[in-house]
Amino acid sequence: MTTGGHRTRFGKYELQERLGAGGMAVVHRARYTVAEGVSRSVVIKRVRDPYALDPAFVRMFLNEARISMGLSHGNIVQVFDFGQEEGEYFLAMEWVDGQPLSKVLKRLKLKGMAHLPAPLAVQLMVEVCKGLHHAHTRRDEEGRSLGLVHRDVSPDNVLVSYEGEVKLTDFGIAKAQWAGRQDTDAGVVRGKFLYLSPEQTRAEALDARSDVYTAGVVLFELLTGRRPAEGDQVAVMERIATGDLTPPHAHVPDLDPSLGALVTRALALRRDDRFTSAEDFQRALAEWLAYRAPLFPASTLRHLMGWLFEEELKLAGQPPRIPESFLRQVAQRGRGEQ
Repeated sequence: MTTGGHRTRFGKYELQERLGAGGMAVVHRARYTVAEGVSRSVVIKRVRDPYALDPAFVRMFLNEARISMGLSHGNIVQVFDFGQEEGEYFLAMEWVDGQPLSKVLKRLKLKGMAHLPAPLAVQLMVEVCKGLHHAHTRRDEEGRSLGLVHRDVSPDNVLVSYEGEVKLTDFGIAKAQWAGRQDTDAGVVRGKFLYLSPEQTRAEALDARSDVYTAGVVLFELLTGRRPAEGDQVAVMERIATGDLTPPHAHVPDLDPSLGALVTRALALRRDDRFTSAEDFQRALAEWLAYRAPLFPASTLRHLMGWLFEEELKLAGQPPRIPESFLRQVAQRGRGEQ
């Protein structure tokens, strides 16, 4: 790694601001120059110690990176490079100009809204399900199913662009995180136990229906501002394992019952009682939108992002154009009107 002024070279990438650091990786925004005068923004995720020193983890990381490079879908953050640079393992990923869904929910509450309007929450989850189904149905060169399961569908791993695009991230390395070193497993799970499926709490083999369940948890949170099981880790995992969940209408009494039924089905304790696939869940949600909110504009998510992050966009020289009709809707919801 070489440094020139405030710029830091990392192989063919020029590291810019640090975006964050988790237990496994340090994340930077970076610039990749394709040719003179032609460059693109990317995200570089560098593996930290002790993971980088664990040969078993590195093998899994590289294997999952290869798989994730084979995922090409508009609702999945594209991974287009991986490898080793000066002894550090890294992934290079698509830069999404927006915010994680976790920050969207926090900003929403700061603005006085406890949860998203139902059509907006459903529209967002339809996009998440499209990305999940693409990954779940990937096959290898011999036509065999890869059996991919995300394992970590949560608001931190759903990115929403300022243009209203919805993209799943951390697809390729989720399995590597879960199957890493024994002494750091607790650190990986901590903070995400609220989004575990029942089979994850029992450390069972997972299939696509585990992701359907966790997508259901995220949809529950978008619709209510709460989670179906809350409390300390032991209590929450016990409630998830036994199916002792709070129904969505307990938090939002006027939630459309047919939508509540879809959420409840996604959160069924037995896998066989859930939607059979992410596509099945997506289809049911799309049908609900078509019948219950046929005139709901697809541009609403973009307007919401502009309203929530207006200051950030102005600072970036991209002041949002927010229609008066959207602002009137927000004002009505702020007064408790539906």
